[in-house]
Amino acid sequence: MSEGRRRAGERDFVLGIDFGGTKIAIAAADRTGRVLRSLRLDTLAADGAAQAVERALRAARETREALETTGGQCLAAGAVSPGVVHEDRIPFAPNVPGWEDLRLRQLTCEELGLEVVACANDVKAGGLAEARWGALRDADPGIFLSLGTGIGAALVVGGRVLDGANGAAGEIGYLLRDASETAGVASGRAPLEEYASGIGLARRGSAMLGEPATAASLFASGDARARTLVADALDQLAVHVANLAITVDPARIAVGGGMMASAERVLPALERRLKESVPFPPDLVPARYVQDSALRGALALALDALATARPQPARPEPPA
Repeated sequence: MSEGRRRAGERDFVLGIDFGGTKIAIAAADRTGRVLRSLRLDTLAADGAAQAVERALRAARETREALETTGGQCLAAGAVSPGVVHEDRIPFAPNVPGWEDLRLRQLTCEELGLEVVACANDVKAGGLAEARWGALRDADPGIFLSLGTGIGAALVVGGRVLDGANGAAGEIGYLLRDASETAGVASGRAPLEEYASGIGLARRGSAMLGEPATAASLFASGDARARTLVADALDQLAVHVANLAITVDPARIAVGGGMMASAERVLPALERRLKESVPFPPDLVPARYVQDSALRGALALALDALATARPQPARPEPPA
């Protein structure tokens, strides 16, 4: 290899795209996982899936073109999304009309002109990032718990994220709250998510208070009704997290997502149930990538896809 090409190769990069219900995050990273450039867009969910994907891929393409002017080459991309990401569809993807019909990998390949593209569920990608570079390194098994607009978990065993038979492992938002729950996923319901997620709290809080509310405003509120609503939701969530820990026996649980803006309330609620209920309580820690685990996971997916596409040198340690 010529010296010029070696130096250009050092500037090679991958792209990551995190499609969320409210925002889309895009980043480029070098082959160590160091982020070179990032940006965010509003999803504009009410306007449907097509426009969100089109705008995101256009921005990713512009990011690619800008970085390639420095002499590097885009080698691969990773894209992550809510729902169960299959090659030809994304079932159980809420919030954005038309999202379930997307062929996400095909669209990303075509629009970015790349052969090496990997797609996955956003929470599972977050678990991969935490296992690779973050709070779940050397934790076997480990659980990444994402508490935000929705609720989900990624189970990490032997350094690998467990997919399940249909790619739906860890979809804990569909857990039944108790034996009285009669409507579940077959009825289009996600009982635990509707009760305890960010969007679930916002809906219930708005109805209770008679005015628009968000999860953040409810956590910050001094209103006794809001405080009771949040405390009850956190305890309900903690029961299910404790049951998951009893089942899996994890060494560590890392918690990320938007609700961790109120970590001083979230973590103690989970900790109490874990210590009381789990035979061997796991360590409970904040995720390293509290707010951008899915985007970091998209980059990790791209790097993994590149490594399996052709022989690569050993992966360097990521930057601090």
